Amino acid sequence: MHSNFTPASRKRTALVVGGGHNGLVCAFYLARSGFTVTVLERRGVIGGAAVTEEFHRGFRNSVASYTVSLLAPKVIEDMRLHERGLKILERPLSNFLPLEDGRYLEVGGGLERTQREFAKFSARDAQRLPAYYEALNGIGDVLRELSLQTPPDLGAVLRSGTRGLRQARTFGTLSLEHRRNLLALFTQSASDFLDGWFEADPVKAIFAFDSVVGHLASPRTPGSAYVLLHHSFGGVNGKKGLWGHAVGGMGAITQAMAAACRDAGVVIELDAPVAQVLVDAGRVTGVRLESGQELAADVVAANVNPRLLFGALVPPSALPEAFRSRMQRYRCESATFRMNVALSRLPTFSCLPQPGPHLSSGIVMAPSVGYMDAAWRNAIDRGWSCRPIVEMLIPSTVDPSLAPKGAHVASLFCQHFRYALPEGQSWDDARAPVADLIIETVEQFAPGFKDSVVGVMALSPLDLERKFGLVGGDIMHGNLSLDQLWAARPMLGHGDYRSPIAGLYMCGSGTHPGGGVTGMPGHNAAREILRDASRLTAIKLALRGE
Repeated sequence: MHSNFTPASRKRTALVVGGGHNGLVCAFYLARSGFTVTVLERRGVIGGAAVTEEFHRGFRNSVASYTVSLLAPKVIEDMRLHERGLKILERPLSNFLPLEDGRYLEVGGGLERTQREFAKFSARDAQRLPAYYEALNGIGDVLRELSLQTPPDLGAVLRSGTRGLRQARTFGTLSLEHRRNLLALFTQSASDFLDGWFEADPVKAIFAFDSVVGHLASPRTPGSAYVLLHHSFGGVNGKKGLWGHAVGGMGAITQAMAAACRDAGVVIELDAPVAQVLVDAGRVTGVRLESGQELAADVVAANVNPRLLFGALVPPSALPEAFRSRMQRYRCESATFRMNVALSRLPTFSCLPQPGPHLSSGIVMAPSVGYMDAAWRNAIDRGWSCRPIVEMLIPSTVDPSLAPKGAHVASLFCQHFRYALPEGQSWDDARAPVADLIIETVEQFAPGFKDSVVGVMALSPLDLERKFGLVGGDIMHGNLSLDQLWAARPMLGHGDYRSPIAGLYMCGSGTHPGGGVTGMPGHNAAREILRDASRLTAIKLALRGE
């Protein structure tokens, strides 16, 4: 087992607030390094938004997070997740794009197969595809490396100068052409970036979809190209760029993580919502639960949205005014509406009616960049899009354990639906008609889909906040915009997982490298906690003359 974590020199105590995957990762590394660790989860099930639940009698699904690609191989190895039963199946195809004119586009199954698909729309696009993949993979290799590193504190050169220089050298390994592409990806819209590569609308649409995943924006919004990149540097089973299905649903990931934590000595407390982080003289002392019980600790690591942490759990008087004011402006709203649907049979798409690997891929119902832009504009004006962007996965095609024999479950991941609706509207009233609208949207591409639906779980942005603590319904724990990335996530001066309060750390997706089921924020935060613990121990030993 490889690790860059070293045991702390004395037993210290840590509380991890939030039992999502990043909290479990952080708890594991702390416990393995000698800390006494307790995870506090407000729900009655561990896993945060990466859970598998029965949503209709006999039907189970990954009810929130629903697919895997970004989970760090190092975390998988260190926690021995595969040995603990985790099995990830690769999608036979990455994506399937049905079109309204009866044509379709499939991506995946090898480069040559995808090129043949692209050639149906543009021979030039088919020829350009290898260079496009090479551009993203070259940049992705650097970002994968940086994702497991702590960003430098750009406001404290002496403390992080070496770290900053090291990461600058990492960027320096990119060729000039890759650096040009990286600049474009950080600053351009996805539409502009893709226009520089491809000419066919369906080709650009299948890639542009990634730019609106968990992102309240149009593919034509400047900066949306980075969101496209963020979703491209993962992989499955050592193969770059692939997406997969965790057998048993996403809960299989967090259940394996919980087992690793318990084996390392972590105590996991369910139904233990935290009401307040306790602070005395600028240092964290523990937490108070909603039950009134107080728990003391040397360290508190918060796996919650930073705006929730500093806006609701930490007393305002404990925070510097400038920090508190800026945190109130931290942007969280991904405009996601999430549905889990029980089906009596597989859907039949007009453009490709026969069963096939396309039904086990990510089925993207958003046929053009213009369609996605209109959906965003519609949502900005009226709260949700009349013609929404819908991605459908049918995990039961590869994992029959999720549904009764002959039946299926579908995950519908839908954009754009705003958390804050226009005055006079509420999600409690709008939830059902919006769910019907989404089913009708699928029906347009797959006639008969509506009649096959036997059960529905519909989660509006407000429901995602209520059920999973996703502030503003934001699945990323904060916008993936240039001013909320790397050393500025969640803000400059605190991109190193440390808060303004000594002993209080952030370990969730509101820190570098951002959202998705990655485990990287938890991994990186644990490393910084252990570094601080080692420094403190060294200082104490020096003061004692040892």
